[in-house]
Amino acid sequence: MVEKLDSLLSRYEEINNILASQEVTSDTQKLAALSKELSEITPTVTKYKEYLELNSQLSELQQLVTAPEVDSEFRSLAETEIEDLTSKKSLVEKELISSLSPTNKFANKNVIMEIRAAAGGDESGLFASELYRMYLRFAQNKGWSTQQLSLNEGGIGNIKEVVFSIKGPGAYGFFKYESGVHRVQRVPLTESSGRIHTSTATVAVLPELEELDFKIDPKDVKMDTYRSGGAGGQNVNKVETAVRLTHVPSGTVVACQSERSQLQNRERAFDILRAKLFEAEQEKRAQEVGANRKEQVGLGDRSEKIRTYNFPQDRVTDHRINKSFYNLSSIMEGNIDGILSSLSETDLARKTLGDI
Repeated sequence: MVEKLDSLLSRYEEINNILASQEVTSDTQKLAALSKELSEITPTVTKYKEYLELNSQLSELQQLVTAPEVDSEFRSLAETEIEDLTSKKSLVEKELISSLSPTNKFANKNVIMEIRAAAGGDESGLFASELYRMYLRFAQNKGWSTQQLSLNEGGIGNIKEVVFSIKGPGAYGFFKYESGVHRVQRVPLTESSGRIHTSTATVAVLPELEELDFKIDPKDVKMDTYRSGGAGGQNVNKVETAVRLTHVPSGTVVACQSERSQLQNRERAFDILRAKLFEAEQEKRAQEVGANRKEQVGLGDRSEKIRTYNFPQDRVTDHRINKSFYNLSSIMEGNIDGILSSLSETDLARKTLGDI
């Protein structure tokens, strides 16, 4: 088994020993951090122990099968058991591969999503609006909650940029493959000649992190306040409740105007900033991996064209898995489970324990 699994097992035992010795009872912050880390690695360690036990059982049975003193009836039973255990081992291997994915520890996190109009003018803005609606419908179908954090409109039904959160069990696990360039091909309503136009919008999917997951030095952040716009009650355009944060070292800028108080908007803006800085770090690591990343479905960055929505042919094609899905109107209503499942299954099938 790979060194990473042995390292996780050692770390699991180390944390348990520390907690058992009560060394950290007086340090609540350290206690919380260790407890959180333990809860995150326990599922993988448990699965690894199961894998090791299966290996041990297989080894014993294989020795029995080859032993000259074993009679044919017992050998036949042992061979049947070997087949069953081998099948179980294969399943456990797949589960281990999934659990060791760099982003898997965030699979159960809520998500922060950002959709931006890209190439195509007004048609791009309309498409961005439709993608936003598609994701909201998907979340609604699952009974999840959504919250719009910031919105920059370009006209009626036209979105330049929208940032929103989706809260639900396993939300990031569902959405993590949606990052990238989404392309639409259709005849705009304003096109009198019937010519098909191609437009694009970009989607970024970020896990909603806690401060323990990813820390930001407050000294690196500049905060500005301004008056929020749109619906929101009597304070709108009277009190500076909206917040804009600038992470000075990276130049990353985020804003939030969804809450009624400046403090709440500041907290939500820090959530967005934390997620964006984490995304930048993950992308840097992915680039360091290089060619290996191209062999997998991966987590698409904003420059990668991942999907085409072809309205004349009633078809959506995901280019990473070279697979098409039909009934586009249903897909735009949020019925994207089939696409997300295919991406996850393909990514898992392309990975091996040796690649982790």
